[in-house]
Amino acid sequence: MANMLAVLQHLVGVFLHLDVHLSTVIQNYGVWTYVILFLIIFCETGLVVAPILPGDSLLFAAGTFAARGDFEPYLLIPLLIVGAISGDALNYSVGRYLGPKVLKEHSRIFRREYLDKTQKFYEKYGGKTIVFARFVPIVRTFAPFMAGVGKMKYSHFAVYNVVGGIVWIVSFVLAGLFFGNIPAVKHNFTWVIMAIIILSIMPAVVETVRERCKAC
Repeated sequence: MANMLAVLQHLVGVFLHLDVHLSTVIQNYGVWTYVILFLIIFCETGLVVAPILPGDSLLFAAGTFAARGDFEPYLLIPLLIVGAISGDALNYSVGRYLGPKVLKEHSRIFRREYLDKTQKFYEKYGGKTIVFARFVPIVRTFAPFMAGVGKMKYSHFAVYNVVGGIVWIVSFVLAGLFFGNIPAVKHNFTWVIMAIIILSIMPAVVETVRERCKAC
């Protein structure tokens, strides 16, 4: 339990002080930082076991450092878009081909009712779910997996995957690029990151509250 708390504390520190950590990575790894950022985005979107990796806040921080001249935006943005799109594509494939095997009655993580709920969810909202999920932490990791489990046609999934990946990466990186070096933002970077995290999880919180209110 103590080890888990220590890990969570470390993760919180990483989230809230991305400017410090990213600066250290850039100093230590130089151009290889591009690869590191690519892998983080790829893993956060592509591995269903890695939903707690930084996403929105990392993209904003990367945009901020691009504004300072540490990254080349015309290289950074396309690279991260490829990472986001390929990550979701992998996640979809895993869900499509392995999902039914892990969605067993005795599974503690994936239960059969998850499949039924997901199928109804995608029937109601369609492929645009993949786009919206990009902006919700944790949900964006599970959405492509469950789309694969629900047997969404890959041609439909691919279109929304590409659109969602481009909009997500471009919006947050450009936000960091244009606003990250404003003195008020620069001097209160931790609070800005906290605000991004809170705004990111707010839709999921609101939806959870609504579901509980309906059940009451």
